[in-house]
Amino acid sequence: PLWSAIGVTAPTLPTEIPIGISFYTFQTLSYTIDVYRRKTAPCRSPLDFALFVAFFPQLVAGPIVRAGQLLPQLARIGRLRLEAVSEGMQRFLLGLVKKLVIADGVALYVDHVFASPSSFSAPTLWFAAYGFALQIYCDFSGYTDMALGLGRAFGISLPENFRRPYLALSITDFWRRWHCSLSGWLRDYLYIPLGGSRRGTGATYRNLLITMLLGGLWHGAAWTFVAWGGYHGLLLAIERAAGERGSGDGNAIGVIIRRLLTFHLVCIGWVFFRAESFDSLWVFIARMFTIWDLGSIGQTQGLAWALLLATLVTAQGLLGETGRGARIWCRLPAPVQGAALALLVVAAGLLHVDRVAFIYFQF
Repeated sequence: PLWSAIGVTAPTLPTEIPIGISFYTFQTLSYTIDVYRRKTAPCRSPLDFALFVAFFPQLVAGPIVRAGQLLPQLARIGRLRLEAVSEGMQRFLLGLVKKLVIADGVALYVDHVFASPSSFSAPTLWFAAYGFALQIYCDFSGYTDMALGLGRAFGISLPENFRRPYLALSITDFWRRWHCSLSGWLRDYLYIPLGGSRRGTGATYRNLLITMLLGGLWHGAAWTFVAWGGYHGLLLAIERAAGERGSGDGNAIGVIIRRLLTFHLVCIGWVFFRAESFDSLWVFIARMFTIWDLGSIGQTQGLAWALLLATLVTAQGLLGETGRGARIWCRLPAPVQGAALALLVVAAGLLHVDRVAFIYFQF
């Protein structure tokens, strides 16, 4: 009313938020807190600090890098080395295939099912949940591979963000393997300052729930994200009450059962994460746990399930993460590596779909 009375048009502010704002916000927060705690020396070079904040490979979707990890490397960065560029571009190409071929390809099916969960049977909904688990893993870890590859090409070592998370033995173990830079940030700058596990059992459960609820809210201003964080916080509290630490002790059958149980608990959580609203979320979850009509699972769909799960295991074991797959790749002759990379480039060109936006750009 005041603006109208004096005949001036009210100024408007843009509502768009820069992509990936939470990543470099968390990164600069960690710097400020570490300097305040005297864990990191203040950066005296404005140029180095600006590069630390705006280092483009991981700027918009992580990994979240601590000042103590990156600033010393920026201070001694030198000439490009052919070996580092070669290794970096290999990692970049593998990440590109994860994203363009696997994640974007699976997304076509996943989006169709999540758009109308009431139209599909329980087996199809479980298949879509598995599909989204594969999609978000290959989408986000694919971007991370590209970021780490570009950093390597410039002589910068960025921290690994994924450690084969779907082979986790518990939810506690899952959060040691999934988005490691975020889970480590939440632990060091939120959970521990709240008191961690030092102030009694009740306070420990409270701190776990607060940390995960805020971790869910970090992903977006939607109640489904908050519910996803609360779901994981509740599971972590239950595991803590049961004395679970995510160790690998036990016989082979026990390890397999724990991995399968953890994977399915994570997949149910991904339904919370992916659902467009609470209404569709409740419909999806309720129909997932209805009686299965095994006759509705045709031969084609059964084959697709097998292919999906095989791709999931392959993506974790061979495409870019540290582990046995990476060691096998390093031992291959250079001509074999070159031919494989050329095939990956061709596959990315032929099999990609018109869908390039990364899921974590919005957070």
